[in-house]
Amino acid sequence: MAATAPPHEAAHRGERILLAAVRHSAGRTLVLALLATASTAAALALPAVLGHTLDLLLARRDAEAGHWVLLCAVLVGVPVVLDALDELLTATTAARTTAWLRHRSLGHVLAAGPRATARIPAGDLVTRLVGNAAHAGTAPASLAGTLAALAAPLGGIVALALTDVWLAVAFLAGAPVLALLLRSFARASADSLTGYQRLQGEIAGRLVEALGGARTIAAAGTAGRERARVLAPLAGLAEHGHRMWKVQGRATAQAATLVPLLQIVVLAVAGYELSRARLSVGEVLAASRYAVLAAGIGALVGHLNALVHGRTAAGRLAEVHALAPVRHGTLRLPPGGDGTLRLRGVSAVRGGRQVLHEVDLTVPGGTTLAVVGRSGTGKSVLAAVSGRLADPDAGEVTLDGVALRDLTREELRAAVGYAFARPALLGGTMGGTVAFGCCTPGREAVVAAARAACADDFVRKLPEGYDTACAAAPLSGGETQRLGLARAFAHAGRLLVLDDAMSSLDSVTEAQVAGALLHDVAARTRLVVAHRPSTAARADRVAWLDDGRVRAVGTHEELWRLPGYRAVFEE
Repeated sequence: MAATAPPHEAAHRGERILLAAVRHSAGRTLVLALLATASTAAALALPAVLGHTLDLLLARRDAEAGHWVLLCAVLVGVPVVLDALDELLTATTAARTTAWLRHRSLGHVLAAGPRATARIPAGDLVTRLVGNAAHAGTAPASLAGTLAALAAPLGGIVALALTDVWLAVAFLAGAPVLALLLRSFARASADSLTGYQRLQGEIAGRLVEALGGARTIAAAGTAGRERARVLAPLAGLAEHGHRMWKVQGRATAQAATLVPLLQIVVLAVAGYELSRARLSVGEVLAASRYAVLAAGIGALVGHLNALVHGRTAAGRLAEVHALAPVRHGTLRLPPGGDGTLRLRGVSAVRGGRQVLHEVDLTVPGGTTLAVVGRSGTGKSVLAAVSGRLADPDAGEVTLDGVALRDLTREELRAAVGYAFARPALLGGTMGGTVAFGCCTPGREAVVAAARAACADDFVRKLPEGYDTACAAAPLSGGETQRLGLARAFAHAGRLLVLDDAMSSLDSVTEAQVAGALLHDVAARTRLVVAHRPSTAARADRVAWLDDGRVRAVGTHEELWRLPGYRAVFEE
């Protein structure tokens, strides 16, 4: 389930993110505002200069008018140059701000650890960090553009008042209607965009699930059904999209109707003032231009749309920033500890179901404990809390007498190594994958770990050996698991946790890896989630989990006498 917050709270958090983005790009935003202000100032000065030039020409003062014609040319050319600079700086500011937002958001995701995807689906997270961050990243430039777009009509109204106060009164008579139009547009657009972006994230989440299960879908022959499931929110997405375009189209049409009417009223008043000799021909020309600038408030529709888009996107990023990070302590493990692991009263709830019930378990230092049980009995959750990939909802986990939550991040990750059933190859190359971790072992240690995991032989047969890119080396499930085991072996500290990490190995390879695990790996204590009786038989002791509780602890031979224990391996 995606993380959600009350609309007003999400909006408030989104506004804080936008303010932080503006502060981050404060210098560029200020330059953008200055460029826009200078361009607006030139646009506001041009009508007055044009009007005065026209009056001089009509009065046949050609010599004096020549200088004013030159000034008109300058005022026409300057905004062109300034607008070009504005476009360039707008693009670079948006790119830099987007990169900064993505960096911060990714930091929150990584700080939250595995719990991030438990709150927000992986596909939705990608949508937020890519698409929503890009929209929110336009906020500084959009804000500067909106201020400039607002300055032009306000300046036009002031200029109308300076030319003739009745011109400004005529325009302002219809301004409240225009303001209400813009306010209504902002509200309706925000509602549509919120729903649109939410459904975008939902589709992305379903697509990631489908890609992850592509082989299962193909084998089951359910491609059509899965396509329908992924695209099910598309109708709602289209509805929000059409509503968004209708809102914008309606606002634009209303502005396009109202704005010319205001211009006509201003020109009518100017014509009347001209007939009364209160305005010159040049001033009427200036008034007509200022009426166009004042009516430019209708162009705020586009700028408001960009701001609303950025604000709603920032609201979705705020939910990512609200993910609680994993807190670490300040303690270190006592030197010379033997790696004793203890779980006291550990309980865990997943998906509203309690999967571990007050588990008490001790793994003496230097021993190998196999954890067995039927599917769904909490083996992987037990493995996760044993090395603090997750925290229990109750109880405490200690290593050599120190609670895992009190250890520093560096101490914890250096002390606990992990291998999984489906390891991710994140090191770029074969050697990089084995070395991937909080510390980087040397080449000799990498090779030794690969040898212990029975990975050295197939890695050396690759075109570039340990320097072969992971993407260029199609690996079987067993080979991938062996690389994951090698990575864990290379970073083995006091505790090594193998969560079903040998399930894809053949019996011979498993026996070889198990032998190396006991004799060639530096980890003092080993906790192995096992599904095969052979794996359990090689362990010093076995913990039998049943319905989230430790039903018995003993050697495999001792537990094998129990019919319920034997039934675990008959599934």
